[in-house]
Amino acid sequence: MPDLGTFGPYHPHTVHFVIALAIIGVALRLISLTGRVAFAGPAAATLLLICAGASVVAVQAGLDAHGPAERVPGARDAVVEHEEWGIRTRNMLLIVAALELIALGLIRLGKARYAHMASAVVGLGALFCLYEAAEHGGELVYGYAGGVGLQRKDPADVGRLLLAGLYHQAEVDRAAGRTAEAAALADLAAQRFSGDVEVQLWRAESQLLDRKDPAAALAALATIQVPADNRRLRLRHALLLADALAATGQRDAARAALQGLGADFADDPRVKRKLEELGAN
Repeated sequence: MPDLGTFGPYHPHTVHFVIALAIIGVALRLISLTGRVAFAGPAAATLLLICAGASVVAVQAGLDAHGPAERVPGARDAVVEHEEWGIRTRNMLLIVAALELIALGLIRLGKARYAHMASAVVGLGALFCLYEAAEHGGELVYGYAGGVGLQRKDPADVGRLLLAGLYHQAEVDRAAGRTAEAAALADLAAQRFSGDVEVQLWRAESQLLDRKDPAAALAALATIQVPADNRRLRLRHALLLADALAATGQRDAARAALQGLGADFADDPRVKRKLEELGAN
């Protein structure tokens, strides 16, 4: 598995600490300038100092984690932009921390307010950088799957990432009318995940919807052993079986497949609707 470095796996954890501490810390510093909330000043200083330290760890964690995400074809620019905004945010928060420390030294001289005002202004700039870093981070994760499946260094996580990609691309292909491509992806998933009942059901569904081959769907469904204690998969298997049987003209067999689910599913709206459809024609 790819090496995420010393802090790489903890990047999501540290980043969220920075986000929360920065927002609350800057808000309290702005409130403290009104002089109406006594605890706001000390609380702001504490949170902003902790936030600056956390930002150093978050940036290092991001740098440790960037390698595998950056090597994904087409993802490098997104990774670099996220890193650059993260580094800018850290630098701004370190300036805020320095101003807070200066303010602590100026309290006895009665001039801390000016440092607090400067901290608030720079803090607002830090929040802007933080927003940009978060936006680019979200784009990296949701647009490029950056780092997804790698945090725990578990091969099964990468397998689930592959399966998710195959499924979503098949949905896109089906919506675009590329049914042959959608079916091919379902076939590939079924080959790679031959022991997964849900994947096999998906492939059977694809045989029916994409290939328009109910006979192949029936053959696939006949080989799938659904756990008796899994209510959801039993229902899905029965509904697919009914659709495939109906598509081959075996409407009585389709009704029997649904009725064979027993009393536990008699009131299920999907079963009722399907039985009504089968009985109406």
